[in-house]
Amino acid sequence: MAASSTIGGCLESPTDAGGDGEHAGSAAFFTLQDWSNHVAGDVMAFDTPVEVGEMGHGWDPDGDIVPQIAQNDLFVYLETPEFQWAVDVADDFANDDDLEITLIDAMGAVSESELLSFTGGDELLPDPDMDADFDPSTFRVGTFELIHNDEVAAWWHDDHWHGGVPDVPVDGGQVVSINVEDTDGNVPPLGEEEQFQVDARVEDGAPDGVVDIDVDGRDIEFRGIETGQTLIVFELRADDEVVFDTAAEPTVITVDEPEAIEVDAFYDPHIWVDPVHAKAVVELLADEFATVMPDAEDTFRANAEEYIEKLDDVDRAFEELVSNAELDVAVFASHDSFQYVENRYGFELQTPVGVTPDAAESLEDVSRLAQTVEEHDIDTILFDPFEAPNPDEDIPQAATVLLEETRAEEALPLSPAEGTTPNWEAEGYGWIEQMEEVNLPSLRRALKAE
Repeated sequence: MAASSTIGGCLESPTDAGGDGEHAGSAAFFTLQDWSNHVAGDVMAFDTPVEVGEMGHGWDPDGDIVPQIAQNDLFVYLETPEFQWAVDVADDFANDDDLEITLIDAMGAVSESELLSFTGGDELLPDPDMDADFDPSTFRVGTFELIHNDEVAAWWHDDHWHGGVPDVPVDGGQVVSINVEDTDGNVPPLGEEEQFQVDARVEDGAPDGVVDIDVDGRDIEFRGIETGQTLIVFELRADDEVVFDTAAEPTVITVDEPEAIEVDAFYDPHIWVDPVHAKAVVELLADEFATVMPDAEDTFRANAEEYIEKLDDVDRAFEELVSNAELDVAVFASHDSFQYVENRYGFELQTPVGVTPDAAESLEDVSRLAQTVEEHDIDTILFDPFEAPNPDEDIPQAATVLLEETRAEEALPLSPAEGTTPNWEAEGYGWIEQMEEVNLPSLRRALKAE
């Protein structure tokens, strides 16, 4: 995958443009902004549309920010459905021949073999909760996922899709399995003879004759009839009544020749939390900035090398922390944003929900974490400050409940570095400072490594 592309004509070099201040960039969230500014130094400055106190992952702009970002020379983002707004902005730029802006995909710094599954190895198709009482008239969907080749291909959230149906080969097929959970995390029975059935249909008025649809239990097979595209609506039924559908945003399905089909796995986007992957991104930024402004190449590379030394210090600190830890498991009352760090250094953070930042935890999720606290004699609960009403002062509800209901004595912040708070901004905290002043001390307490 190419890390960057330049839209429109060539940019001037700093010398041609008359010196510092002639170039500017924008980044999709705080960490990419911080790293870009460290690499760019005095040559140019980067901003981000994500406000202080907001979490970059899962953020959506209130309005059209394309004109705002288009004023810059470079846009650094992550090509992943978890940052769909940024992907959409990059696509808009790529389709506008009048714009002169360089697009840099930071996900391109990490090889596909190093990326981790979106699910973190959790069971993708859990068994039905046969003891739960499901009332179709009051059933509310909390999770609706499409599983393909042991990966989450797409999931439905807030009336829109993240990801999508894999492309279908003409005269061939693709099968997706449906995972449904209610708002309490209970899995209803799905199947022709069960209380609930899943289904899919071509949206009214969309091109017909592109795919055949066959449903078998919780599996839906799409078979390509002719090349082209159409729109698909997924449904959950009970007693022949639709209790949920995705009609608010039908998903596009594409039928193409087999040799043209590339199915992308759905990966956890949190590469920026891992200091080793961070080094790869910083190196990529230096390379791409040098391509755009070759006269400043030495500056970019020197700045990157200096910053990578600090990343190496964080890497060593994580290794030392885990080697001295009494526990190898802690409770993080937030979304699962540290999978890369856990995998690299060999400890576990149990979370109530998965990778998605705005997924709501259920009572069962919190109860499971409470059991972990008791089983491992955990004293410190970790929480994401960006999930609290005031990130500098408040504790999220899930962490508060665990403090009240378990033996745990304190709750400490663990920042996935998806943003910055007013206090941290005032202190001049960047990614390095969030790790050294917040995360490492909190993890030492939680894993009993002090």
